[in-house]
Amino acid sequence: MSKKRRMFDIDIPVDVVSDTPETFPAGKVSEPATRRGPMAAAIAETVESTRDRQEIEARIRAENDALAHEHVRLKRLGLVLDLVPLDAIGMHKLVRDRKKGLDHELKDLKASITELGLSNPIRVEAGPDGRYELIQGFRRLSAYQELLEETGDADRFGRIPAAVSQPGDSLEALYRRMVDENLVRKDISFAEMAMLALDYARDPDTEVNDPDKAVAMLFKSAGYQKRSYIRTFIKVVERLGAELRFVEEIPRALGLALAQRLEEMDGLVPAIRAELADWDDRSIEDELSVLRRFAGDPQAEGRAEAPAAAVKASSGARPARAKTSFQFDRREGRARCVAANGKLEIRLERDFSTVDRRRLEQAVRLMLDQLDG
Repeated sequence: MSKKRRMFDIDIPVDVVSDTPETFPAGKVSEPATRRGPMAAAIAETVESTRDRQEIEARIRAENDALAHEHVRLKRLGLVLDLVPLDAIGMHKLVRDRKKGLDHELKDLKASITELGLSNPIRVEAGPDGRYELIQGFRRLSAYQELLEETGDADRFGRIPAAVSQPGDSLEALYRRMVDENLVRKDISFAEMAMLALDYARDPDTEVNDPDKAVAMLFKSAGYQKRSYIRTFIKVVERLGAELRFVEEIPRALGLALAQRLEEMDGLVPAIRAELADWDDRSIEDELSVLRRFAGDPQAEGRAEAPAAAVKASSGARPARAKTSFQFDRREGRARCVAANGKLEIRLERDFSTVDRRRLEQAVRLMLDQLDG
């Protein structure tokens, strides 16, 4: 007997259907009501990536700006190092506190540079047209120049490490930098410092005309006693500098004693000049021996008679101080001229020994004839 399936109609209220949350079997997740297509997703990712890239670029620009400002600040302070070509460095703005000539210690400096490199860069001031003016480091630059000439290795010695300062410092400040660096060295002599003070006072570009005031300004960092010694050596250099070949070799004690004798004995200068006249092959010790005798050292030996007798036999007044100084520019650099009693001095960055003797003699003769005319 078969059973009949009964069918019932169930009416479900509409509000119940709408309020009843929809359920899903386990493991199923409902999809969002609005689904982005592939193009929309790509656009969103591109916008987000562009925003991130812009933020990174902004941070990089800020860092670069900060580094650029710091570089400019350090450059103005002369704390930025560069490799400067030797032929781009001039020495025309400052009178060096080093007398050119044989430097017995330059050999050791060259050996150190060859083996270890330059541990202390020179200092230069940037100029127009890619040129530089030497402020500090005359011996270091000289060592590089000689090494380049001796080895021909332009890759190694054609350029020198240098701290580059920007223009703007006064001439007084540049001199002070040069002097202060050299004051810490033991090998710079009182005579060289005295010559620098004299040259500074004679320089028409400086505001100081008195050598004593030049000492006070240039050697402000030195002690009172040292400045006093420099002023004393000025008396020796001013009166005998043109006659002496090795003035920078005069020891302190000898220079002080000689200055005192110059003040006490009239006619001492022409007597020393006569003693050294035509003595072309004299050595450092020869010259110092003569000065010791005239300074009153009884142990000194030499060719001359006693200082008192030599002074008595000589005649003539002390040479006058330099009356005229001027300078002018040439293609080699700035020429400095000092005219004094019995002396006309021309300083120029040029090796006049390379000029043919006859041409040089003719040029000097023409110059003197022009002065007479």
